[in-house]
Amino acid sequence: MGQPEIGLSTLYCLGEPFKRMTEYILRAETAHIEIVDEGLHALNKRRVKALNEIATSYGLKYTVHAPFADINIASPSKTLLNATIKRLKKSIIYASALNCRVWVFHSGLKTGVSMFYPDMDWIQNTKSARSLHAFAGDHGLKTAIENTPEPYPFLMTNVKQFKRFYNEVNEDVGMVLDIAHANINGQIESFLTTFADKIVHMHAHDNNGESDQHLGIGYGNIDWKKVADLIKKISYSDIVVVESVEHVEQSVLKLKKLLV
Repeated sequence: MGQPEIGLSTLYCLGEPFKRMTEYILRAETAHIEIVDEGLHALNKRRVKALNEIATSYGLKYTVHAPFADINIASPSKTLLNATIKRLKKSIIYASALNCRVWVFHSGLKTGVSMFYPDMDWIQNTKSARSLHAFAGDHGLKTAIENTPEPYPFLMTNVKQFKRFYNEVNEDVGMVLDIAHANINGQIESFLTTFADKIVHMHAHDNNGESDQHLGIGYGNIDWKKVADLIKKISYSDIVVVESVEHVEQSVLKLKKLLV
């Protein structure tokens, strides 16, 4: 197995205009860029064309993070659910046009009516995940679902929930291990060892173990030397994407020293 590759998410400049984001990624210390299909950077035909031209000229390779604002693939509302799936399928089509290595998406969430319909949100979550995976496969795209942070009401935040998901969903949906999200519930090592054969992508940022801060690498309480050793132990050789919103260049260089 080879070494991991270090990438960079555009999350840190999500508040900047799309054109400025494209200027930022040209200065990145990596050729692997994760485009966040959200907000001012939401993908469309014109933006896909611009990104493909940049990729050709500068040798960049992309992954895409699916939209996540107001997105709930487990929504109990058929109207809202249909709109959500339509938006996510559009993201998949644009990601395919970018020749992405992987399309990252979040699990569904519990709602104010979940207590009245036990397990229905989970059932819809798995149904939506299967549907999105099949649609992505039709477009030559690999999907990967991310462990999301507590205390938000996501349906898939811990190892137990991911075990259930993979026991029930037979399709080859990959896993995105968000190291900092796993730090909040103290399960970094457990995720790495339990799902070594499922993890196809990683997100790296830091926090204080209590909230999802997206700090620079080394600015929280994560033991990155231990994490790097665990990543090497499971022979992970895909991309580790820096998803910090501060100390970004420094974080990329730190991870390269630890992993590459």
